[in-house]
Amino acid sequence: MTGVTWTKLLDSKDVQRHTTSKREVDAFRNLVARDLADAAIAGLSADRRFATAYNAAQQAMNMAIACAGYRVTARIGHHRISLESARLALGAAARDDADYFEMCRRKRNAIDYTHSHVATETEAKEILEKANAFYELVEKWIAKNHATLKK
Repeated sequence: MTGVTWTKLLDSKDVQRHTTSKREVDAFRNLVARDLADAAIAGLSADRRFATAYNAAQQAMNMAIACAGYRVTARIGHHRISLESARLALGAAARDDADYFEMCRRKRNAIDYTHSHVATETEAKEILEKANAFYELVEKWIAKNHATLKK
């Protein structure tokens, strides 16, 4: 999606304005922590670890979007809208991460809806590392730009 702006997302009703709270942001943090821990469980399949790490990144995106003053409301394509919204919220610092997680979004979709044995062990480890790093990026962004909502 090129040329995406908050105005376009609001006009299309893919996002709505939203005032978050420390409590809501902390709830996102709890979801991210749970999913990062679960994605690190060695006994799970590579598919499940991949999808769970992807979910952690998705929740970190939602946390950043909420801090920026929005909430994704799209039903169809909400993961894609979250990626675009996270790019808007976090700016250039998140461009590479958003591109990476966009590729992962498609794989996660196949894992959850159509196929098994989609992710490799290497991919599961990589997305877990990327999700952890992305979460750290989001926390640093919150601390710098939304101090009242920081950890």
